[in-house]
Amino acid sequence: MKKIGIIGMGKWGKNLIREFSNFVEISKCVTTGNKDNINWIQKNFPNTQCSKNISDLLDDNSIDAIIIATPINTHYELAKKALESGKHVFVEKPITLNTKEAEELVKIAKTENKILMVGHLLHYHPAIIKIKEMIKENKIGKIKNITCNRLSLGKFRKFENVLWSFAPHDISVVLDLVRDMPEKVICYGKDHINKGIHDVTNSILFFKNAYVNINVNWLNPYKEQKMSIIGEKGMIIFDDVSKDNKITYFPEYINYSSDINAEPTPVKNNGINILFNDKNSPLTIECQHFIECCKTRKTPTTDGEEGLRVLKVLQNLQNSLTNIKEKTFFSHDTAIIDDGADIGEGTKVWHYSHICSGAKIGKKCNIGQNVYIAGGVILGDNCKVQNNVSIYSGVEAEDYVFFGPSCVLTNDINPRCMHSKNGNYIKTILKKGVTLGANCTIVCGNTIGEHALIGAGAVICKDVEPNSVMVGNPGKRIGSIEEKGGINYHK
Repeated sequence: MKKIGIIGMGKWGKNLIREFSNFVEISKCVTTGNKDNINWIQKNFPNTQCSKNISDLLDDNSIDAIIIATPINTHYELAKKALESGKHVFVEKPITLNTKEAEELVKIAKTENKILMVGHLLHYHPAIIKIKEMIKENKIGKIKNITCNRLSLGKFRKFENVLWSFAPHDISVVLDLVRDMPEKVICYGKDHINKGIHDVTNSILFFKNAYVNINVNWLNPYKEQKMSIIGEKGMIIFDDVSKDNKITYFPEYINYSSDINAEPTPVKNNGINILFNDKNSPLTIECQHFIECCKTRKTPTTDGEEGLRVLKVLQNLQNSLTNIKEKTFFSHDTAIIDDGADIGEGTKVWHYSHICSGAKIGKKCNIGQNVYIAGGVILGDNCKVQNNVSIYSGVEAEDYVFFGPSCVLTNDINPRCMHSKNGNYIKTILKKGVTLGANCTIVCGNTIGEHALIGAGAVICKDVEPNSVMVGNPGKRIGSIEEKGGINYHK
């Protein structure tokens, strides 16, 4: 390798310049023109030229590789130009802001036969390298759970949340340790300092055979960088803040009694402090690795493909973080609430009930046991649905509607299994304050007027006037009912 160029002169860009300068000549750097940065370069690296123009690096045939340490939103454009100019590229994490851009960079790197490496620094930590060796040697058995905590106070960014700033390192290592992609992810968080920029996120990654928690926070009063790796038979704790005990190994953590009726008990010991020989900084190892890969065309540990995998997980976590609303209703553990169901504040959903995507349920409703509510159903506020009721698409209920136990609501006047209606169902309208008695049947296409009472077992085949009392099959009006429940029977 002849020379390299660097784009970006922020804090981390300066760190990269210092490290790379130990192994290769830094010919040129691109900076915004900040006088302090230019003075710093001239003082510490007098042979390095400063420029405001990126083309000065791209057009220089003596420069073999370009280092990109700029804001995330510039990674794609700069990396693409560098690769198409025939340069190897080292780009800081994450590789880009979206997967399409990352996929294009990976494709260009292959077409141009150039190295594309992403700065997922944690992979190059000597302790992580040692931990990978231990796991490969089956020291803890198959990984079952990983918990990562990366906490500190500041730096509060305005254009990048803590998930994108802190979590890529841990996600990258987790994907390598588990050797798989998650089947599902969930992310929660809070924006305390800058609206829309989360300062705290808690992520859960569900793998086929492992469960992973990644907690990142830049509002913590003390620094913590810890990873707990739990296997079938042992555990490894990585504590990067600790000076002397970065790796603690627990060969076993559970005692199983020969008595099958006895409870497992924890193994109480302090663990074993694991030493490792390499005292180089992770950044030194990372920079050396990039140069070696450029020289030998060896695939980097954190190549573009690896960066793309991390980005896919990041984007899925961000989607979860953006779309999850604070839950303001109660649902029992056995209830199924599909994504896209709209449930109002204070509503309660009880045992074994299923609310489908597209259903809209108002505030302070009570959904009893074993209730099915299909997509397209609308329930107003303060409705009460008793046990064993199925409410199908096409039913629209206003406020304070009472659905008695096992009442039946239809949405097709002439159902045929052989011929689908393709979602063209017939509406049933239940006005404010309607009461449907136990086991009654409401044939679709009818409107039940305000405060009407449908008696137990009645079958309603036509519109019902407000305040009517209906009984029998077919339903017959036998009186009227007041809003508060007083009944006047016909003589």
